[in-house]
Amino acid sequence: MSQTLTLELSDSIFTAIRQRAEQMGIPPEHLVADLVEQNFFQASKTFSVPADQDIARLNFERHFGMLDFDGEISVTNESMDADLAKEYASTHEEE
Repeated sequence: MSQTLTLELSDSIFTAIRQRAEQMGIPPEHLVADLVEQNFFQASKTFSVPADQDIARLNFERHFGMLDFDGEISVTNESMDADLAKEYASTHEEE
């Protein structure tokens, strides 16, 4: 299936397209259609098939992970401030 798209171009752009098309031996509308297809081919194919969506989801999910901490973790602002203050005060020398 194809669609028709009408464009309004400046004279200078159309002239450049026409000259390039003449060099290639094709009509200007074919050159523009080819350029648009080349630039948007990948975007039009992205996630167009459910299998592609599954692959994209799996690629994304492989970045998921699990952290295993020994002990309790607190993520309150106060506990984070205390941890930062402790680190700032430390000389970071081996004890």
